[in-house]
Amino acid sequence: MTAWLPDILGLERALPALAAILGAAYLIGSIPFGLLITRAFGLGDVRKIGSGNIGTTNVLRTGSKKAAALTLLLDGGKGAVAVAVAYGMYGNLAAQIAALGAFLGHLYPVWLRFKGGKGVATFLGVMLALHWPAGLLACATWLASAVLFRMSSLAALIAAAMVPVWLWLTRAEPFIWLSLCLAALIFVKHHANIRRIATGTEPRIGKS
Repeated sequence: MTAWLPDILGLERALPALAAILGAAYLIGSIPFGLLITRAFGLGDVRKIGSGNIGTTNVLRTGSKKAAALTLLLDGGKGAVAVAVAYGMYGNLAAQIAALGAFLGHLYPVWLRFKGGKGVATFLGVMLALHWPAGLLACATWLASAVLFRMSSLAALIAAAMVPVWLWLTRAEPFIWLSLCLAALIFVKHHANIRRIATGTEPRIGKS
């Protein structure tokens, strides 16, 4: 990803295009796959199960690993698709705008009165599309942390915090500020988990 925007687009013409990309990416990101999949599988309303979250971890609490895997894939995929399409149309800056839009859509979907997921899968998806080496390192960080600490939330926080470092090490500095903003939102959405981690009451993977 080298071009920011086509040279034929001046600033005045670029801003409406970027605003449209932000809005379109937001709508893509706001698709509540966790809710749709659990309903399609006959598992009920995932918002009434466990933490009430629409993300992968809570979908797994329904007892369906297949539903959880599909939620993970689609929540990550929607972010990656939004970024890839925006980059193909207008380049690097548009891809970052799309990443932000898709991420915000997942966290605050208009269809669910702005009560969405915590953004981890979508975050990983947009990072894989923006700069796949850092994205892969982020996925590996999550997996290693989950195996070591047996807490999905802690693994997500560690992975999000490490992404700016991976971007710097893989020479993708233009994406660092965006990754810091997205990681900060992940920490905000995990505020209750952080309190439970601090008090030693956060549920561990594989245990109710």
